[in-house]
Amino acid sequence: MSKQDELLYQYLIDHTASITDRWLETRKSKNGSIYSAHSDDRVETMLREQNKMTIEAVSSSLLADEGTVNKQVDEWARTIGESRVDSDTPIYEVIEAINKAENVFMEFVLHFIEENEEIIRKDDILRWNRKVNSAFNQMVTKFSEVYYRITRQRLFSQQELIHELSTPIIPIFKDMAIVPLIGELDSYRAKFVMETIPAKCVEKEVEHLFIDLSGMPTIDTMIAQQIYQLTRMLKLLGISSTISGIRPEVAQTAVQLGIDFESTGTYSSLKQALLLAGLNITTE
Repeated sequence: MSKQDELLYQYLIDHTASITDRWLETRKSKNGSIYSAHSDDRVETMLREQNKMTIEAVSSSLLADEGTVNKQVDEWARTIGESRVDSDTPIYEVIEAINKAENVFMEFVLHFIEENEEIIRKDDILRWNRKVNSAFNQMVTKFSEVYYRITRQRLFSQQELIHELSTPIIPIFKDMAIVPLIGELDSYRAKFVMETIPAKCVEKEVEHLFIDLSGMPTIDTMIAQQIYQLTRMLKLLGISSTISGIRPEVAQTAVQLGIDFESTGTYSSLKQALLLAGLNITTE
């Protein structure tokens, strides 16, 4: 760390507000964007606070050790990443804004060099350019990682919610319940069904479960295998099951492949399965 490094650092910190003003001036009118020139006062205040974090993190790279800089960049990336995901800001808009912030930051570095050229050497200029570029590159990388992780986590949570809503355990009489399986049953959802339905049945003290497949557009032998495994799992838990909505040809093919639903009972419709179980449920 040199005296020149300290002077540049202090100059940038002292000019934080001016750097932010200049950065905000680069905005253009863009409907629906957090970076629009016509954003409301609340958004502009947030952008000022966040750009202050940007300036502090990059400026610290001139003086601080690598560990301290990494910590600041990580904190910056977490804050900006959560904010931009919450505002549904596309990642390309964020990277464009970071690039503009870097250009403005370097403008002020050059101003400092011009104002103090008598005490600044060429190696100072090259070192600062390298450190500033490295800091901004690191910020883009860390932000992209955080943005990806948050969006993936939220997508996963949404998928789980959708799967849960599509596999409800509906009590119908005392210890009996229906689970209507709706939509495609891919490998992920099949795993979700295998994990959640038995647990829900135990939680609700279900002793007999009607598994209705009539809401599934296609039922092939792979799906039949998954359903068969589910009925075996339920049986191990002391829960009997009945399957409705499975086509005769699928059931026949399943038997040929060693998937025997005979002990479970299969019916062409849920109404038929309920009637044969002694439940006369009518709808108006």
